[in-house]
Amino acid sequence: MVTAPFRVECSWLPIENSAGRFKFTLFNLSEEMVRDFKFAYTSLTRTAAEHHCQNATLLRRHANFHQYAPPSSFALAPGGTWTFTVEGLTRPAVHCSDGVKSAYLTTSDGRHLPVSFGDLMLEAGESALPPELLPQGSVSEPFSLLPWPASCNLAAEDAVPAALYPHAGTGGENLHAVATTLALFQRLFPAAHVPFSLAEVPGGRPVVIEESAVLGREAYALRFTLDRIELTYGDAAGRFYGLVSLAQLLHGARTDPATFKFPASGTITDTPRYSWRGSHLDVSRQFFPTEDVRRFIDILAWHKLNIFHWHLTDDEAWRLEIKAYPELTAIGSRRGPDGPLLPQLGDGAEAREAFYTQDDIRALVAHAAALHVEVVPEVDIPGHSEAMLVSLPDLVDGQEAPESYNSVQGYPNNALNPAIPFTYEVLSKVFDELVDLFPSQYIHIGGDEVADGAWLHSPLARALMEKEGIEVTFGLQSYFMRKIKAMLAERGRRLAGWNEVSHGGGVDPDETLLMAWQSPKVGIDLAEEGYDVVMTPGQAYYLDMVQAESWQEPGASWAGTVPPKHTYEYETEGDFPERLRGKMKGIQACIWTENFISRAYFNHLVFPRLVAVAEAAWTPREAKDWQRFSAIARLSPQL
Repeated sequence: MVTAPFRVECSWLPIENSAGRFKFTLFNLSEEMVRDFKFAYTSLTRTAAEHHCQNATLLRRHANFHQYAPPSSFALAPGGTWTFTVEGLTRPAVHCSDGVKSAYLTTSDGRHLPVSFGDLMLEAGESALPPELLPQGSVSEPFSLLPWPASCNLAAEDAVPAALYPHAGTGGENLHAVATTLALFQRLFPAAHVPFSLAEVPGGRPVVIEESAVLGREAYALRFTLDRIELTYGDAAGRFYGLVSLAQLLHGARTDPATFKFPASGTITDTPRYSWRGSHLDVSRQFFPTEDVRRFIDILAWHKLNIFHWHLTDDEAWRLEIKAYPELTAIGSRRGPDGPLLPQLGDGAEAREAFYTQDDIRALVAHAAALHVEVVPEVDIPGHSEAMLVSLPDLVDGQEAPESYNSVQGYPNNALNPAIPFTYEVLSKVFDELVDLFPSQYIHIGGDEVADGAWLHSPLARALMEKEGIEVTFGLQSYFMRKIKAMLAERGRRLAGWNEVSHGGGVDPDETLLMAWQSPKVGIDLAEEGYDVVMTPGQAYYLDMVQAESWQEPGASWAGTVPPKHTYEYETEGDFPERLRGKMKGIQACIWTENFISRAYFNHLVFPRLVAVAEAAWTPREAKDWQRFSAIARLSPQL
């Protein structure tokens, strides 16, 4: 591995009545003297409009992108350093991941050179190590099932079957279901001994698989004897979940025989607690190759999660091939020092460009369907649309003043304009291609974090507001959302969105699904208004949140500290009035990837909390057990 020619070290000093001060020290590890250079970095802790720099000048800031220059007479010699400080930040730093996410240096002749970096250091206070987040755990019943079933009455045996195999005479559909589950296991645990064989195995145990008219669609039942196992199921999904449970039981008994056993006798009767058991994944901030998305879907299926909410577009990038508008990916999926989309979190000296082709998407949707996972796509509109607006400049009102408003993430003028007819022409063609690619009943259209004051400096928007009697931003957003809901209905699809879709009058709640992310109370309010609700509060189910208060624990912190035990034990329907519980369709984890600049970060933050959400979505409240979960979660696969 070649060492980068430059390295930056960054520290933060807390200051009373201030968001603190950053100190940067740039080291020249090359053999080249550099003059008249520019230093760029990305960080979630942004420099505020009102700030003070010592020994540097801020040239440009765009959302999380910052570019500084040293004093005009400065030269950075080989082995030398340049130190500068910035006081005036948008928020205090809280954790080691609140500093630099990427960096590069631009020379006077236009070359972009990589700059390595590390964690943010703390200049004052305790730079504490994080605690152990998952205890060893213990089990009163020695069976590795996750999520834990609704009803379980099993007796253990010390012997472990060599493999499980379909009973003689098993039909083709059931054989195919066993083969599908076996293939899933082999992808997740390629070095482990297989749980199933399609052929009879000496020392194995036959499985009799039968459909039952009395079981629900996702329900299954297992009956164990020393001679055979009987699996009954309500529909194909229930059959799959029953087979996954058998694979988990056998894998646990083999992997940790001191803790886990295989059942000798007894029964499992199982059905999910909620119909919507989801996980979201943001691939705009950080791109995940198709093989990673496929494995992520496998992990969802292994834990009986049935919704993959795929966040495909945002300010940072547009990741979905739209044949009607190739510019969306030719421009909107590329970020780099020479633009037009500037580097953001994780982008350095080299431009990064990546998106999913429609063939990629069809293959992943088919893969998910085979595992009973529904893929719900999200195109985030009208806010979070910088990549779209840069790609298709005719979507912009040219009379609107630049930077007339900023999103909470610092993006100027980043919302699609509801007053421009081309907006609906583009979205019409995007939706046409979306419904062809995704068979899901819902299309998620975002609707979140439109800046208060958006569009108010657009003459076209002002004219529309006067014509329609609209006074504020959120009234115009409601106007836009109602048109979008109608466009989806024309295509036989329902609107899903974040809770802000309800702002300014919202849309017709009938056949609308909203996700309550800002707080648990928001979900209750939405249900009162008549909306179907999926609960995904940041305070429990946002898996990018830090898991401990310690400085050296990475992650975001706007929703507080979310340790795995809290994610597991949190009961999101607890405050719902009984009369509204029918409006709550389920729960969902959200994985926002601003902080996920490596796979190690991903695995550290997502696991075991994703698995905790899976059990919370499936297992009855009275059957949950943190110590048991902790013992079993260690067997779960990671990305």
